[in-house]
Amino acid sequence: IDSESLQDQLSTQITRNPDTVTTSSNLAYVIYTSGTTGNPKGVLQPHGNIMRLFTATNNWYNFDKNDVWTVFHSYVFDFSIWEIWGALVYGGRLVIPSYEQTRDLNVFYELCKEEQITVLNQTPSAFYQFIDIATSESTQNKLTNIRYIIFGGEALNISQLKPWFDYYGCNQTKLINMYGITETTVHVTYKAITE
Repeated sequence: IDSESLQDQLSTQITRNPDTVTTSSNLAYVIYTSGTTGNPKGVLQPHGNIMRLFTATNNWYNFDKNDVWTVFHSYVFDFSIWEIWGALVYGGRLVIPSYEQTRDLNVFYELCKEEQITVLNQTPSAFYQFIDIATSESTQNKLTNIRYIIFGGEALNISQLKPWFDYYGCNQTKLINMYGITETTVHVTYKAITE
């Protein structure tokens, strides 16, 4: 297609945003969970549940356009809803790591430094391994940009966070334990963790 023909085609297109008829009760996504039953079931989540999540948590975090998030978790895990929409709702930047970067925490640590991640979401089991790298003497620089590390998806063993607090303290980066079931759209509890 030549550029004149393309310009002619484009000039006939509508130039304003389309009207939307979507409401907060319309379906945003379907996600499957086994919950405590072990039997997979589809959970229907409307747009309003996503907005409830961020409206209810806004005063705790005050996320903004300067925040940089990662999508560390698979999009089939509801934690990814928090990661993806957290960045988008507040106008922040969303970094999508490669498969290798999510499987090799040394590489992921470097990504966090390079991209200046400010909001890191982790399952506790992944973070315990991340602590070993982030507190290693072989790492040249501390992670100084992270404002929040938010845990979810499984039980948190507080004693395993001691090496993090010994190395980083608790003034710059806030560690938050959150939990919720898929049916409630990711998180419903909040507990700040201190030394």
